[in-house]
Amino acid sequence: MRVLDRYITTKWQNRIGLIVQTICFVASMLFFGCAIIDYGFTLTTEEMTHIWSVYRFTQILFAVIFTLRLITNWQHIWRQSFVSTIVLGVLLYLSLLPDILPAADAPRWLARYYHAFDGKFYTFAIVALFALMEISKGFVGIIRRKTNPALLLASAFLVIIFFGTIVLMVPRSTVEGVSISMIDALFVSTSAVCVTGLTTVDIASTFSTEGLIVIALLIQVGGLGVMTITSFFALFFMGGTGLYDQFALRDMLGSDTLSSLMSTLLYILGFTIGIEAIGALAIWLSIHGTMGISASNELLFSIFHSISAFCNAGFSTLNNNLGNAMIIQNHGGFYLSISALIILGGIGFPILVNLKNALFYSVKYGYSTLIRRQKPTKYTHLAQLNTKIAVTMTLILLIGGTIAIAATEWNGAFAGMKFSDKLVHSIFNAVSPRTAGFNSVSLTNFSLLALIIYIILMWIGGASQSTAGGIKVNTLSVAAASFLAVVRGDRSVTMFNREISNSSVLRAYATIFGSVMAILGCFVALVLLEPGLDVFDLFFETVSALSTVGSSLGVTPHLCTASKLLVSVMMFVGRVGLITVAMSIFARRERPHYRLPAGDVIIN
Repeated sequence: MRVLDRYITTKWQNRIGLIVQTICFVASMLFFGCAIIDYGFTLTTEEMTHIWSVYRFTQILFAVIFTLRLITNWQHIWRQSFVSTIVLGVLLYLSLLPDILPAADAPRWLARYYHAFDGKFYTFAIVALFALMEISKGFVGIIRRKTNPALLLASAFLVIIFFGTIVLMVPRSTVEGVSISMIDALFVSTSAVCVTGLTTVDIASTFSTEGLIVIALLIQVGGLGVMTITSFFALFFMGGTGLYDQFALRDMLGSDTLSSLMSTLLYILGFTIGIEAIGALAIWLSIHGTMGISASNELLFSIFHSISAFCNAGFSTLNNNLGNAMIIQNHGGFYLSISALIILGGIGFPILVNLKNALFYSVKYGYSTLIRRQKPTKYTHLAQLNTKIAVTMTLILLIGGTIAIAATEWNGAFAGMKFSDKLVHSIFNAVSPRTAGFNSVSLTNFSLLALIIYIILMWIGGASQSTAGGIKVNTLSVAAASFLAVVRGDRSVTMFNREISNSSVLRAYATIFGSVMAILGCFVALVLLEPGLDVFDLFFETVSALSTVGSSLGVTPHLCTASKLLVSVMMFVGRVGLITVAMSIFARRERPHYRLPAGDVIIN
């Protein structure tokens, strides 16, 4: 029993908890707002004093609230999150130690550490961590109130896009003497969070190092998914959530079981950090000493492009994207490293986890059989249905796309390159449209047939629950299997010896229909808004935006304000998901307890 249960009714406990949570949420938002001002502008001493007072107020508020929660809810903490709570509490109290115990009165062995505890960086980091936790808890609190998860996911992306727009507009984010308009900042922020890559300004010449770091963070947040990050903080640092919250988060993250939800979140973060670190190392090894830049800039270049590639964003710090003269030739390792990251990001986290489990089991089985001479139980069907679909379709599109691009551009856009470079660029340009958007060769040099192939690959995209966009290979596979079932006269849709549920078939057709309608609607609107631009270029831009690819035929900087807003909306819809956006707008109907009489519609 909690301490407060003896004195205060449950009703008042809930009210007090809501008030405290609201105060912490508002304080957290105020903290991050001040952090943006502190980061982006050159402030006077008086202004910095005011900013620092907000930091201190938030720090003390969190310490008081944390202490009260520790006292009143200690039994729940003991059962659910004792270790994490104690670690965070110690870190928070250490940040207040110089205020409680002056350095002159502290023991000699402790006084030497005061400069770390009293430093601005340490205080800011601790308060920022608690602020992020409170914001995460606020989102989970919204879930607890049975808010539409689709609306919550869309809203979370909009909040991050809004903050990204503000941060990109501050002077420190751009190079000296260059400013960016609000519509351009909104466009770039949307493109980064939605991991698209379209941009109305030149990234390399517009944004400073700090601005590029902000863009990389927006890409990372968009690639992981806002709900993934907030859910991780809520579950890890707060010892789990209620049963309804668990189910809601499980549905949004695609976890198979309730018990595996936390491990799924950890796998997502672990795979992301691990793969991006390995990718950054591979990129650094492939470009080290070849670009005429310092070692530190090589490292920043490698990290930025690893994040951008794995998240399928398509942003680059180079002029002309990855078609820059410094790397266009004799850098096969670089392009293959980028391609590998794009493929891994486009396969999806659940599938990577399933492949990892299957690989580990195979190694363990082989070790037991060959080395230990034991015959363990052999399990079949280790690869899930979605894994088989995603891997098979990825291989088909990769091989088919490489052959198609090579056949159309071998002596065209790739003319003048040596054989190995032509092969590498054929592979790269078959991978990039699904949905990274990097360019190794200007797309304006591609033939019409190659651009049509590009559009098809962009429209299909990557796998479900990945960083890629498009209608997804899962959707295309189900629709194709349904077509074959109709042609063969089968009564059910089957794939890999599994019957596909009727809801999956309906969702696949709904996704394809919605995608086609959205593309046509946006395309017609752009043609009306941009009568001076080429019609095919606008269609290419539309498909690229909705599929969150980022490839362009050069029309993006020439769009008017209304067109930029329209393309931004398309990128947002493409990243969040057309079905998700529609579900967040329209209230779901209650399932009736009856079925209407069936009727046949003539279709042919």
